[in-house]
Amino acid sequence: MSSNEVDEFFKAADEVARKACEMIAVAVTEDKQVEMKCSMADLVTETDQMVEKMIISTLKEHFPTHCFIGEESVAAGEKCVLTDAPTWVIDPVDGTNNFVHT
Repeated sequence: MSSNEVDEFFKAADEVARKACEMIAVAVTEDKQVEMKCSMADLVTETDQMVEKMIISTLKEHFPTHCFIGEESVAAGEKCVLTDAPTWVIDPVDGTNNFVHT
């Protein structure tokens, strides 16, 4: 992998993270739909799911041969498959419990 490719990855990650930040900043002040995944301490919001979908779809446009493992996708039953292909691991809202409680 060349340094130009790595620079392209970082640029795309920065751009998509900024979009995600904008979505989360709006959602933090709104009412949230909250569901439990495994326990009372393991929560997911529709914001988690929407942000994850946006991140993955945006990055897939830039890097169609890359793989993606999303926290919420895997929790919903999608298989977590590791290959030799470049793989992005996505945690859309780090600290969902804090996010839920504003």
